[in-house]
Amino acid sequence: MIAGAVGLVSRALAHWRRVQGMPSIGLFGIALAFSAGVGLLHLLPTLPPRWPLVTLFLLALLGALRWRRVALAAAFAFGLLWAQADACDVLCQPFPEAYMGRSLSAEGRIAGLPGRRDDRVRFLFRVERLTADGAVVPFRGLVRLNWYRDAPDLRAGQQWRLVVRLKSPHGFANPGGFDYERWLFQQGIAATGHVRAGDGAVLLGQGPGRDWLARWRQQVRDRLEAAAAANGADSAGLALVQALVIGERGDLTPAQWEVFSRTGTSHLIAISGLHVGLVAGFAFFLGRWLWSRSERLGRALAAPRAAALAALLVALGYAALAGFAISTQRAVVMLAVVLLAVVARRTLRPAGGLVLALAAVLLLDPSSVLSYGFWLSFGAVTVLLYALGRRLPPKRPPKRPPNQVSEQPAEQLVMRWGRAQWAVALGLLPLLLLLFGRASLVAPLVNLVAVPLFGVLLPVVLVGTLSTLLTGWGLPLGLLVLLLEQGYALLARVSDWPLASLSLGGRAAWVWVSAFAGVLLLLAPRGLPARWLGVILLAPLLLVRPPAPAPGAAQLTMLDVGQGLAVVVRTARHALVFDLGPSYRSGFETGSAVVLPYLRERGVRRLDLLMISHSDRDHSGGLAGLAGKIPVGRLLSGQPEELTGLGLAGALVGKPMGDLEPAPCLRGQRWQWDGVAFEVLHPAPIDGDAPRHDNDASCVLRIVSAGGASALLTGDITGGVELDLVDTLGAGLRSQLLVAAHHGSATSSTVPFLAAVAPDWVLYSAGYGNRFGFPAAEVRARVDAIGARSVNTADAGAVSFVLPASGEIPPPVRWRDQSPRIWRHRP
Repeated sequence: MIAGAVGLVSRALAHWRRVQGMPSIGLFGIALAFSAGVGLLHLLPTLPPRWPLVTLFLLALLGALRWRRVALAAAFAFGLLWAQADACDVLCQPFPEAYMGRSLSAEGRIAGLPGRRDDRVRFLFRVERLTADGAVVPFRGLVRLNWYRDAPDLRAGQQWRLVVRLKSPHGFANPGGFDYERWLFQQGIAATGHVRAGDGAVLLGQGPGRDWLARWRQQVRDRLEAAAAANGADSAGLALVQALVIGERGDLTPAQWEVFSRTGTSHLIAISGLHVGLVAGFAFFLGRWLWSRSERLGRALAAPRAAALAALLVALGYAALAGFAISTQRAVVMLAVVLLAVVARRTLRPAGGLVLALAAVLLLDPSSVLSYGFWLSFGAVTVLLYALGRRLPPKRPPKRPPNQVSEQPAEQLVMRWGRAQWAVALGLLPLLLLLFGRASLVAPLVNLVAVPLFGVLLPVVLVGTLSTLLTGWGLPLGLLVLLLEQGYALLARVSDWPLASLSLGGRAAWVWVSAFAGVLLLLAPRGLPARWLGVILLAPLLLVRPPAPAPGAAQLTMLDVGQGLAVVVRTARHALVFDLGPSYRSGFETGSAVVLPYLRERGVRRLDLLMISHSDRDHSGGLAGLAGKIPVGRLLSGQPEELTGLGLAGALVGKPMGDLEPAPCLRGQRWQWDGVAFEVLHPAPIDGDAPRHDNDASCVLRIVSAGGASALLTGDITGGVELDLVDTLGAGLRSQLLVAAHHGSATSSTVPFLAAVAPDWVLYSAGYGNRFGFPAAEVRARVDAIGARSVNTADAGAVSFVLPASGEIPPPVRWRDQSPRIWRHRP
């Protein structure tokens, strides 16, 4: 159907030019309209059905036969239809949630390179058949699996029968946080899960099938690892080599990515347009020189055209070595547009080539419009064309006497390169801040030196790696690892500079519009008057802060951290964080992944108080990730001795605040911020040094706004502590908002406690599909019995309430409802 539609469009365009004698409406206009259709589909809240789009496209196509301007509408409708068909591959047959948590038998093949870390192997598995108790489950597609403990040597392309537990693609939904569901959708992943340990896994076949490319890449990786092990090469340096040669970045640590992010050099590690362009450029100039050496070859085919074909083939080979990752696909397509124009001896205007490359990328992979790299790649080229293209050439210097030295071409080259780096850094600054909430301030200076050096280093790395693979001689690889380690060490020193990066977020829409307008004005040609006004237009980006609660009011946001707890409370001039969510064996933790991005999004630059209710990992696990990232005034905990024992407190306060020891939270501690009262209700002081049970040591915090609106945060206290609080405080527990203890466990939220608190809203912080079944059915029944409404982060994402200075508490803001998209999971 799609191919037939393309043919109809082509014939319709030929019909206009031949019969009506009209000039073409422009291939570039068609490309832009198609791209707009693809983009619009990914902005919709739900996936539209296909047949209305088919009807719209056919009607527009028929109209285009009569009115040529309707061709743009036909291209736009085709973009919608093309993107819908691509998205339907993932969304139209979702994993049935009725089978979540059940053991299923899955047959399929390993797709891509499995990544091993510690006792876990993570891999993509293409499910070809799925059954439950012998009955076929209506699901096929790509799933992301973890195999814990005693996983065999998994190879790309192997065919397995595995016992797995799956769930729908579900990620944390928080302001400022990473959209994991968007990433899964873009990768074509339809479910996630794990392999059941101890259950029978059967290897059905070793043949790679259609995954031969992944198998070849794995062989390259294995030989690199073997050579590195034989020569004692450092694993960190080997990870850099693998990232540059085969695009395998799974072994790079979060600390390394932080260094690359703060120095603006992440693009040097992820194989993308720069890498493909460098390799293709080297192949082009070498091929043209070699081809021009032969007169016979030159007569058969001009050297530039032959070199363009050779460069394209080399670029395809390098992209294949990188597994045809999305970034390499985009780079090859953009390069192919330029090189094929050389082969066809067509003059391609830069802007036209960019538009054609844009449409070609989206035709190949419509979901790439969701990639941040997509926007940065095309944004960088657009900025360079705008800032440096169509400029008058510099004035020639006056002729000088023979005894005077004229300006050297090298100096002119350096000046042009410096202007290019300045243009890209300034032009992408608002885009980086909008997409990531942070941007590197040292990136122009670092890339001014790093990119030219990298242009020499990359061919050396590829040639050195090739020599090791062909000969087995490990010395070249060892030298490369050492060289990359030294370069990384220099970047790490630069990243430690306090002002290496800028973090912003949460700005109003008009601030971003003003910032982009300011950038356009500053990068405009020199002849344009009043370009300095661009600085004024950029100023709101730094001066305008996200709105804070009014005096006497507080904003309480329970973040979506899965099976854990993290609550942020803000007043007009202060901020408090109650717990930081979990950490996992993989190294992932929610302190840096969820809490810190939210604080940056809301413009919080300092925490007046960090309260860790107790030391359980689902409440304190994010503490290590927050270490050194934000100043903290005080640190309270129900188990301060556990935090000190873990060494987390010292790590947290070492850089920004100096010496700070965690102190116990005790009943009777009170303070006021901006008219909002805070009081610790538990734990009470006890005699002796005997520690409490972990859960019962939890801090219990009550917050009351100037208008009397109140919230109660309970940590993981059990029913015994709840009854003690009822006996001690009685009506003093009354709160409109109650964060249910222990994520809704049946051991908490007892009937007497709920009656004493009498909440209007009960908030559950629980993981989607968690194995404990939280919130428990009996707890939900108790909450329903008192007439309270409830909200769960597993369903709603981050939940935000305002405790007003006067009046009733308004309804909550559910983050999952604030940004509906076709890929958003709706439990």
